[in-house]
Amino acid sequence: MRTALTLLFLLALAAMPGALLPQLSLNAAKVDQYVADHGWWGDLLLKLGFFEVYATPWFAAIYLLLFVSLVGCLLPRTFEYFKQMRAKPVLTPRNLSRMPHHARAELDVTPDEAVERARKVLRGWRADAGEGTLSAERGFLRETGNLVFHFALLGLLVSFALGKMFSYEGQVIVQANGGQFCNGGIFNYDSFRPGLRVDGTDLTPFCVEIGEFSAEYLENGQPVGYQADIRYQSGDDIAANSWKPYTLQVNHPLRTGGDRLYLLGHGYTPTFTVTFPNGEKRTQGIQWLPADQLTLASEGATKFDPPGITDSETRRKNQIAVTGLLAPTPLLHGGILSSKYPALNNPMVAVDVYRGDLGVDDGRGQSIFSIDQRMVDQGRLQKVARKNLALGEEIALDDGTKVRFDSVSDWVSLQVSHDPTQGYVLVFAILIILGLGVSLTVKRRRVWVRATRLDDGRTLVEVGGLARTDQAGYGEEFTRLARAVLSSGASGEKS
Repeated sequence: MRTALTLLFLLALAAMPGALLPQLSLNAAKVDQYVADHGWWGDLLLKLGFFEVYATPWFAAIYLLLFVSLVGCLLPRTFEYFKQMRAKPVLTPRNLSRMPHHARAELDVTPDEAVERARKVLRGWRADAGEGTLSAERGFLRETGNLVFHFALLGLLVSFALGKMFSYEGQVIVQANGGQFCNGGIFNYDSFRPGLRVDGTDLTPFCVEIGEFSAEYLENGQPVGYQADIRYQSGDDIAANSWKPYTLQVNHPLRTGGDRLYLLGHGYTPTFTVTFPNGEKRTQGIQWLPADQLTLASEGATKFDPPGITDSETRRKNQIAVTGLLAPTPLLHGGILSSKYPALNNPMVAVDVYRGDLGVDDGRGQSIFSIDQRMVDQGRLQKVARKNLALGEEIALDDGTKVRFDSVSDWVSLQVSHDPTQGYVLVFAILIILGLGVSLTVKRRRVWVRATRLDDGRTLVEVGGLARTDQAGYGEEFTRLARAVLSSGASGEKS
């Protein structure tokens, strides 16, 4: 057990870097920044695996050693426990007066009657009677609780390990009022964290359609609750193309097919229409990212390709990006736009319109929330207009292109979590609490009774008691038991 406690301390110590340092599985960009900022020290930590702590061999070694140590500790204790359960109580000691608790009295009964009376008083105790003696003990549930606690801890470790292997978690943004998401593969997610044995090809199939979304806020803008009316289908519903309704709320996930679908938050999608000089129009709505969680003032970039241009070089020189700030409830300080409340109340946008090469055709990934700053620095993407726009207003560029602010809609952020061991984790966690509670409240104690015939025909009855664990509270119980056993004594003494 000493080894197990040492390994448990080492496991907690080894897990600390996972809480203090950025992890590759959560934010690779922050890891790169940390390494760049700390030079050789960052490189050393990267080589030692401190940015992916829970996947390193040294963390796994401590985990496995703790597992082996617990097994090696529990098996002998379990065998010994069953041996004690089958064994008879310890024989009555020769000198009961040496026990921590002792009482004696002379009774006008026979030794057999005294032992029988003691047996009735100690009903419910595990007892064994001999000739003029009685041995009784109680509190075996203490060791039962102790074993349940440790076996549940072992089961919890195993469940966590299996969960890390076969679980997955992904986040995705879906437009409200008709947007759909299907759990068909990892490419449907905006971010995806698979378990060690998950390759993304065998996800639980289900589909969700987001209907109306509503949010409730306090006067200071703090959200009270989010709610999305959704339809979903899974299992046989997919083949039958039947949908079931559900009201999705924060902390009230949809559970289907072994997966949990959570509503994490929401934001806004501004829609713009660009009318090009030839009269053709392009309408685009893409989610913008909240820059202020209290007021939901959002930043983003809505990008357009010019129509009717087949030459790639010409097309790249005439791409349009509408960037800026969306204010759900606008507040103007001179010409500076900000937001004072997260709900939509006559929203406005402060837009910067860029024209040129957006850099979306070079084969490299690009954030949907921003433009490529390198294109701006190289002069290949230039700002051509800036203006605050209310709904329905537009801005005209120097070549006759017009950008109109059409509308604002909601998007919701969803998280899909799959953990086949979560039920086992819950059961083992409950068993840990119950086992610990039993082991802390139940006390092992023993009572012995000896009845001896005296020369005058009376019977000397002695009662001894011993607490196998903390004696707190046992003195009162022993006094009560001894008084009941010696209740008809003509004379007696206690110690």
